[in-house]
Amino acid sequence: MANDTATSASGSSREKMAEGDKNAEKLKEKANNCFKEKDYDNAIKYYTEALELNPANAIYFSNRSLAYLRTECYGYALADATKCLEIDKNYIKGYYRRATSNMALGKFKAALKDYETVVRVRPNDKDAKMKYQECNKIVKQKAFERAIASDEMKKSVVDSLDIENMMIEDEYTGPKLEEGKVTMRFMKEMMECFKDQKKLHRKCAYQILIQVKELLSKLPSLVEITLKEVRHPLVGTVSSISHVIQILTVSTSAYVPVPKPVLFPPQQTEKITICGDTHGQFYDLLNIFELNGLPSETNPYLFNGDFVDRGSFSLEVILTLFGFKLLLPDSFYLLRGNHETDNMNQMYGFEGEVKAKYTTQMFTLFSEVFQWLPLAQCINGKVLVMHGGLFSEDGVMLDDLRKIDRNRQPPDSGPMCDLLWSDPQPQNGRSVSKRGVSCQFGPDVTERFLDQNKLDYIVRSHEVKAEGYEVTHSGKCITVFSAPNYCDQMANKGAYIHLRGSDLKPEFHQFTAVPHPNVKPMAYANSLMQMGMM
Repeated sequence: MANDTATSASGSSREKMAEGDKNAEKLKEKANNCFKEKDYDNAIKYYTEALELNPANAIYFSNRSLAYLRTECYGYALADATKCLEIDKNYIKGYYRRATSNMALGKFKAALKDYETVVRVRPNDKDAKMKYQECNKIVKQKAFERAIASDEMKKSVVDSLDIENMMIEDEYTGPKLEEGKVTMRFMKEMMECFKDQKKLHRKCAYQILIQVKELLSKLPSLVEITLKEVRHPLVGTVSSISHVIQILTVSTSAYVPVPKPVLFPPQQTEKITICGDTHGQFYDLLNIFELNGLPSETNPYLFNGDFVDRGSFSLEVILTLFGFKLLLPDSFYLLRGNHETDNMNQMYGFEGEVKAKYTTQMFTLFSEVFQWLPLAQCINGKVLVMHGGLFSEDGVMLDDLRKIDRNRQPPDSGPMCDLLWSDPQPQNGRSVSKRGVSCQFGPDVTERFLDQNKLDYIVRSHEVKAEGYEVTHSGKCITVFSAPNYCDQMANKGAYIHLRGSDLKPEFHQFTAVPHPNVKPMAYANSLMQMGMM
């Protein structure tokens, strides 16, 4: 009897497990369909539910890893690929996923190790061999760069350029700087030139880079500006002295209708437009200027990092932004993002794009310039803007940001890393970053930082948002993202923010993507990243 009961219980358990596996497969198929529709968030949700029913399925972890890769959650993607291989060390896709995650994080040696494993298991796999060779090439290049690097001041590309004797050929009909200076006419001509998919002459590009490097190198790591309330000198008064005389003249005589005085507006408040990531989407950048007006002294802008990579018109974006910085040094602001760094540029397209359109030397100069971009901006002492977010530890003060030595590639940890890489999370406290770099910070972390530094709220970018922006942490953490239909696949809106000096209340403006020439995103990206994301 006891054996019969045990057998019955065992059979019931097996039936439940079989039912759970069946339901897990249904959820996997649902997730796969979401993935095909590029609805990666729901794909992740259903893969997660499938894993709750069957946590020992390597394929589910591998699939969720790829979905995390598509949403740039490289830390989570790496963890899932690793778990996949713990369950089934012979599941080859797991090695590919882990290698891609490590590549995205700049961990090239770790990626190479996984590609070695694939080649060893599949010696006749041409695709695996090609990926191994490409990754090995990067590892050797990095080793060479380290070998020739010196602690001494490296010689700048600027020192080797002879701009004065760089000739502009007679057949070149594009825009030229006027007496070596950027003007509004030049900017309009350059944007039109780029719009028609034409190149700026290399001499003009070098002139912009050299001048903007000098300008940025003089700025602090934390830029501080004040938006003022500008009152007209005759606020609330009648329009002219003659009108006053007319009133006095008729006041003692019979009634005569007096024209109504013209009142000046009570006040004019300075406004700034804050834009998030643009990621090489030049035609969407032009659309922002079309919707919101060209930059000017009375229409200032702040672009919050990640100007380049992924989109295949990154050169056009960054030269346009640098040009406006030179034209309007006190009304046009640029902050560094995590993609204004060598590792990201090598993987996600900007390095390849500059080399394809100009030269390796020019990319090296871009790298030098990016290192001088400020890291944060404080508006009216109340709003702090940075690309990524807040810090892995409490106690960071604005003065700590002022003291950051930013002229370098960002470190793997510390305030500079956090400003470029961190993300908010809904729950209190801190957690491991979904990206594998820096951290995620909760509402309590935001609250303490704001209180300690007497700030009202922070504005950051760094994450795609369906509506182009998101307000979290009880209104104290705002995300803005300005690359609509990111990478031609996310179907998100773009947004920008207006802040006025009178109350610093954010006003959100949304926009949708505009058509662009038939050049796909990631066209210049490292081939391993292009294939690894497939």
